[in-house]
Amino acid sequence: MTETEEVSLWIAKVEPYEGESVSHYFGRFRRHELNSISAPTGLSIAAGLGFALSRWEKFRFNPFPDRKELAAMGKLVGLDADRLLAMFPPKGTSTVNRSTRFCAACYAEAPYHRIEWQFESTEGCARHQLRLISRCPACDEKISLPVEWVEGKCQKCGMKFRSMAKRQKPYVKPI
Repeated sequence: MTETEEVSLWIAKVEPYEGESVSHYFGRFRRHELNSISAPTGLSIAAGLGFALSRWEKFRFNPFPDRKELAAMGKLVGLDADRLLAMFPPKGTSTVNRSTRFCAACYAEAPYHRIEWQFESTEGCARHQLRLISRCPACDEKISLPVEWVEGKCQKCGMKFRSMAKRQKPYVKPI
């Protein structure tokens, strides 16, 4: 990065929410009005990570980020490596990356994507006893990646995520 590029890089700190996914966080981060980087590649390259952020936002964690990568990204966005690491699944935890899953009832209470919803082992919401949603109940469109969640609604038909809760199926955790 040249001196000119460094001067034109504006970064405002954005605090992560409890349990927020890396995909949702970096979408919010890049949309913040004071941040000058709107593409994942720009932010990732500014941190010296190549295209890593694009993979992370799609829940592709192979290879899993190492401490050096987390520290470099953390330095750029104003968070320590452990704070960033909390937005990833625990190392070795299998995740679903072919679709985005969420609990609409949780989203209605606090509108952000939780990383635990992407764990293969998480089929439903223990708090609301509802199955996770991966497709819009109105039009059957796949739910977009959390990095793209600007208004919290289906990108095809416009159904709001918070209103999807009434169409979630019950979930009973197996004993």
